[in-house]
Parts: sequence; structure tokens; C-alpha cells
Amino acid sequence: MALKSRLVDALKACLRARGMTYAALATKLDLSEPTVKRMFSRGSFTLERIEQILEAIELDLQELARLARDGSPAPAELTQDQELALSRDERLFSVFWLIQNQWSFAEILEAFAISRAELTSAYARLERLKLIRWGPGERARLTVRRDFRWRDGGPVKKTYGPRVMSEFLAARFKQSLEFLRFESRVMSPESAAVLKRRLERVVMDFNELAEVDSSVPSGRRIGVALLAACRPWEFSVVNALKRR
Repeated sequence: MALKSRLVDALKACLRARGMTYAALATKLDLSEPTVKRMFSRGSFTLERIEQILEAIELDLQELARLARDGSPAPAELTQDQELALSRDERLFSVFWLIQNQWSFAEILEAFAISRAELTSAYARLERLKLIRWGPGERARLTVRRDFRWRDGGPVKKTYGPRVMSEFLAARFKQSLEFLRFESRVMSPESAAVLKRRLERVVMDFNELAEVDSSVPSGRRIGVALLAACRPWEFSVVNALKRR
């Protein structure tokens, strides 16, 4: 495969790994979606345009070259050791979460009660854990997908999971940006599969909107949590009525 074709495939893989659509990339580049689609279908990129794309997806040219050569996008899951380190240090976990949500070194210093020495130490530890690449200008790039998933039954879910759910559900869900509904109905397995796919689409939309807003100054962004779930389930009170 020609080098140019491998580079284009690597760029596409990076977009998929980050859950970024052509529409979201077009917004970041200040182009129309058809123009971006045309560039990728034809492979017609100038060096300047490639640099702009790399800036938008937070990837450097060296890493793109490696992906074109090896064909291995960023992992979608942290290792056990990486999660263990984050689960044992709340401050390190917090700094990693802020980097994941595209807070810069300077923005973290300004908005949070952490000293430059403490933040520098956290960045250095995250780099040693191979969770970020730390470059000039205190710029940090994730080495995992921005929409990675925590390991099921892993250290982070065990450590923080109960507290997260308790804090999240403690609200009354009466404010303008709050919404909570619990519904329980009976449906066919086929309809349940359709529902599952639609919820997966909602999660993708959630991540795409966050990517689109990544260029908005940190002071104008708010933390938003989304809980999306469905599973075969019957209330125990009803289930107790069933004939055994």
C-alpha cells in the first residue's frame, strides 16, 4: 500500500478511535462536512491541512507516521497497572480526568487548588504510566482514546464507582439541565436490541458534542454526566408472583 494511502487510513483510524465524526472535524477546521469527506475520499491533503487535522485530533506527525507503519490506533482501555495507579491517588486521577477533558496545564493551575510543582509531578507520573505524552509548552496528549472505557470490575470502578453513583443520584433532578426517568415495560428481544442500539447512539452523540465543544474556553464549559442503561429486568416484587 502506498505511503499516502496508509497515512489517510491512519487518520481515519484516529478519528474512529476518538469517536470523532467528519462533521465534528469539519467544525474544528472551519470547513463544510462535504469538503472534509471529499478530502478523505480523495486523499487530497496539503501538509498544512494535515497539520491542522493533527492539531484538531491532538496527534503529532511522528505518531501518525507510526500508526501508518504499524496500523495500531490508541487503546480503548487502560491496563490494570494504569488503573491501579489512578485508583490509589485521587489527585492523580483528577488531573488525568481534566486532561482527558482537554483542560490545559495553565487552565488547571488557574482554576484548581494545586501548585505548579504538584501539577508538574502529576504530569510526570502520567507520562511514566504511558497515559499521556508531555511536550513543549506543557502540552499533554492522551495515549488512549478520549472515549476509553474503564475496565469492568477493574480498580477504578471498584474504588470510585459506588461514590460516583451515590453522588450522581443524590440530586433531585429538577434543575433545567437535569433529567432522570426510569421506565419499565415488557417488549420483545428484537425491540430490546433496537433500544440498546439507540442508547449506544446517544452515548456517541454525547462524546461528539464534547469533542465539538473542546475548543470552547474551559471557563465556559461545565461537567456533564450521562447515565444510559438497559437490561432484561423485572422488579423483585413482581417476580415473586411468578409460578415456580
